[in-house]
Amino acid sequence: MYRSAAKRLLRLAAGHHTPGSEIIGRSRALGPAIFKWPSPGLCTSAEPPRATENPNIPIAKSNGSRSQQPRAQYQDEQARVLNASLRHVPRLGWTEAAMVAGARDVGVSPSIVGAFPRKEAALVEHFMDECLQKLMDIIDLNEELNNLIPSDRIAKLVRNRLELQAPYISKWPQALSIQAQPVNVPNSFKQRAMLVDEIWHAAGDEANDIDWYVKRTILGGIYSTTEIYMLTDSSPDFRDTWAFLNGRVRDAFDFKKSVQEAQYLAEAIGAGMGNSVQGFMNSVFKK
Repeated sequence: MYRSAAKRLLRLAAGHHTPGSEIIGRSRALGPAIFKWPSPGLCTSAEPPRATENPNIPIAKSNGSRSQQPRAQYQDEQARVLNASLRHVPRLGWTEAAMVAGARDVGVSPSIVGAFPRKEAALVEHFMDECLQKLMDIIDLNEELNNLIPSDRIAKLVRNRLELQAPYISKWPQALSIQAQPVNVPNSFKQRAMLVDEIWHAAGDEANDIDWYVKRTILGGIYSTTEIYMLTDSSPDFRDTWAFLNGRVRDAFDFKKSVQEAQYLAEAIGAGMGNSVQGFMNSVFKK
C-alpha cells in the first residue's frame, strides 16, 4: 500500500509540482514526533492545487512568450534542465552554474534558472527524488531481495541507495550543506523520512505502534552515519563504508542495544543535517 502511494506521489510531483519541490504525503502519516510529518493525505507544494478546469471556459491561446506557455510544458522544461544539470555537478558542484550548463545542453534559455525559487536546493531535491524512484524500481525488479533476511535486505537497500551518490561523492558535502540551510531543512527531512519508510516497508515492516517510531529513528541514523562515513572513505569501491554499514545494521538488530541505538542514532540524524560534516564526524567516532 505504501509503495504504490509513494509512486503515485512521485509521478504527481513530476507532473503537477515545480521540479525539485518536496514530495509530501503518504497513504499513512509518518510519525509527527520524529519527522513532523503533515496530516494524512496532504500533498503540499509551492502553490495550492488548482481546481479542475471548466471545459466551457475558453483557454487563452499562447502567443509564444515564456509567461503564457502551458504550465505542464514549462515544468517539463524545468525537469529536463534539472536532469541535464546533474551531468555537470561532478565538475561544477550543486550550483547555479551547473543548472545554466544543463539548460544549454537541452536547448533552453539559461534564464529559466531564475524561475527556480531555491535554485541549488531545487537541484539537490530533484536528485533525491530521482534516487528514491530508482530505489523503488530496484525493489520492484530485484526478486532476490525477498530471499534475504530483514537485516540483510535493509543493508543491501541502504547500500543501493548510497551507491547512487557515488558519482557525486566529491561534491556531496556541498549538498549536505545546502540541505542543512534552515529554509531547506523541512524538505530534506521529509525526503529522508520517505526514503526510510520505503526501505522499512521493503524489509516487510508492518509495525503500527511505538516500534514504528523506533525502527525509523534507528534506520534514519544508520543511513546518516553511513552517508557521512562514505565521504571520508578512500577504500576501493567504498569497501570500508559497506563494512561499516553492515556493522551498524547488525547492532541495530541486536535487541539488547535497541534502546541505546535509538537514542544515539536519533541524535545522529540531527547532527548530520544540522552540523558541519567535520563536527558530525567527531560526534560519531568519539562515542
